[in-house]
Amino acid sequence: MIGTVHGVGVGPGSADLMSVRADRLVRGARHIAHFRKAGKPGQARRIVEGMLRADVVEFAMDYPVTTEIPLDDPRYASTLAGFYEGCAAHLRALALGGEDVVVLAEGDPFFYGSFMHLHSRLLPEVPVRIVPGITGMAAAWAASGVPITWGDDVLTVAPATLPEGELVRRIRDTDALVVMKIGQNLKKLQRAVAQAGRQAVLVEYAAMPEERVVPLDSVTSAPYFSIALIHGQGRRP
Repeated sequence: MIGTVHGVGVGPGSADLMSVRADRLVRGARHIAHFRKAGKPGQARRIVEGMLRADVVEFAMDYPVTTEIPLDDPRYASTLAGFYEGCAAHLRALALGGEDVVVLAEGDPFFYGSFMHLHSRLLPEVPVRIVPGITGMAAAWAASGVPITWGDDVLTVAPATLPEGELVRRIRDTDALVVMKIGQNLKKLQRAVAQAGRQAVLVEYAAMPEERVVPLDSVTSAPYFSIALIHGQGRRP
């Protein structure tokens, strides 16, 4: 028999925001895999602390690079491709040996996540099932205390890695906006929001103990878990 690889969304940062299905799979899993920065415990693994069985076998997937190599450097893609191939090979071997594996994914497995790169490599040979999770952006607009869209508002999700001019265009052309992957692109994003004549907030560590909501133009740095929001102002009864 062939086992199944489960891509399980564990939500944005708090175990009580996991779905019932995710909770059941995590607590019952004999094999757990999770991504992390080398030397760090990893956010997805932190969320499930205290939930794993005593005899669990963990497979930590340490990223070989994060920001050390520019995204447009060919070495970045080739290094990560080899990394994902190696991780997929390990999971594939477990599944072909009859073992089920739960791969933890921050937020939702199919939204800006590393699990997608395993999914495309595993799917031709072993069963893969997805358990959706609450996204970081949903936790962010909940933390802001303001609805992100009203009526017929169009919501755009954009990475801050886009060129500045493209960010300005997308900010101007949409009603509501979520911006991911801010980090070193903070100043560029701040300029783009100002050029577009809009106001934005920055939500840091949504659904985590350190959660904070501040005006985007008031900050000088953005931690890894940061999301910018421009709230829609659309039709209301």
